[in-house]
Amino acid sequence: MTEPTPQLSPSRPGNIRQFTISGKDVTGFDNNNNSRTALVDIRYYENVLSPTINLSVGVKETDDLLDALPIKGGEECKIKIEDAAGKSLNPTLYVNKVSNVIADSLESNYFLELTTEESFKNDQSRVVKRYEGKISDNVESILKQSTSGSNGIKTSKKVDVDETSINYNFIGNYKKPFHVCTWLASKSVPSNAGKIGGAAGYLFYETQDGFNFKSIDALFDPKRVKRTLIFTGTPDLPVNYDTKIIKYSVERNVDVKTNLTLGAYANQTLFFDFYEYKYTKRDYSVGEGGTSGSKDKIVTGGKDNFYASADKKLIDTPSRLMTRILDVGTLPSGRSSAKQLETWKNKKDQPTFDAEKIMVQSLMRYNQMYAIKINVLIAGDFTLKAGDLIKCDFSKVSPSRNSGIEKRNSGIYMIASVCHRLTSDHTTTNLTLVRDTFGKKSST
Repeated sequence: MTEPTPQLSPSRPGNIRQFTISGKDVTGFDNNNNSRTALVDIRYYENVLSPTINLSVGVKETDDLLDALPIKGGEECKIKIEDAAGKSLNPTLYVNKVSNVIADSLESNYFLELTTEESFKNDQSRVVKRYEGKISDNVESILKQSTSGSNGIKTSKKVDVDETSINYNFIGNYKKPFHVCTWLASKSVPSNAGKIGGAAGYLFYETQDGFNFKSIDALFDPKRVKRTLIFTGTPDLPVNYDTKIIKYSVERNVDVKTNLTLGAYANQTLFFDFYEYKYTKRDYSVGEGGTSGSKDKIVTGGKDNFYASADKKLIDTPSRLMTRILDVGTLPSGRSSAKQLETWKNKKDQPTFDAEKIMVQSLMRYNQMYAIKINVLIAGDFTLKAGDLIKCDFSKVSPSRNSGIEKRNSGIYMIASVCHRLTSDHTTTNLTLVRDTFGKKSST
């Protein structure tokens, strides 16, 4: 049997290989007081609910860098930082703001808040064109190409898009590109879903690799597990595990009131058809034989069906009521007016988008995804990204050190957000992990 390996200590600091602002090099920690400017705390952030990455830099200085450059906002920052294992992050970001300035006659301390170039371009751009065809194609077009009436984002970064199965016609209505992409995510169904509404719901976010427009079901695919973590009461790392969890806390586990407010157990939507001036009622429940009788197949993180195992009275009665207007006869497909008119005549009484199946299911999927939320601290690992899957095992609460693995909270989680932190003393990675159900699947 292989002996357990020593755990990589978070007390091991990483390295700052490059940190320049408008060409001025401010690289390095001020361990020996050799520099007038010291970077004392670097924090890099990603989140599956955010279309931009962000970085916060704590600065201590005895020379007035703010005036020497000077820093007015928008300056280019080229960065390369490494964790203790030598894995690097090298984003090119831009100064967004200077915050928390504390100064006296000897030194000043403040934080530089950095963001992406695309974040600025998003505020300067509007989506005004008419789009038709697959949502996945249009999202990629919005991010990479010019939009009519503005320069657009025109990113040079990688855009990773899961193909969608349906066509959706829309007009940008002068909305910002990131807003439109996030709006389209709730209307998307993956091409391999098998049926409309069976696995609706996408996420639009940015990581160190670029932009992502990903199906929630695809993100929870067990084949994507990247790391195996464990929390034990022993100092060594057991075999078959990649990293040891330093500490963790369960932020959310069961919250019935919040779930009822969100309509996570059951909800009801009224769809108004302005063409025929009538409405239809759509009840949706996650329980077997609930108000909708829905048995849509979705990929879950855990073994148990968390919501369906809840008290029956929570599932059978809708706790959230919503209204939607069906887009009957609007924006029929076709490049010419004659083709659009022909399309409309063939389906003039049908909505162009099946909101009754897709919208209610995607709403439920978003609510499910954050049902269980755990915060985990590990030694710095700069290869981990928002959207990655990791497997976590937690030891049972017991006086004995060899108490075994607790199965309720152990299992596969998705990284909802990540914070890589680098200081002169240590390098750590803080993960916010989420999933929709309890228990370990047999394959994990």
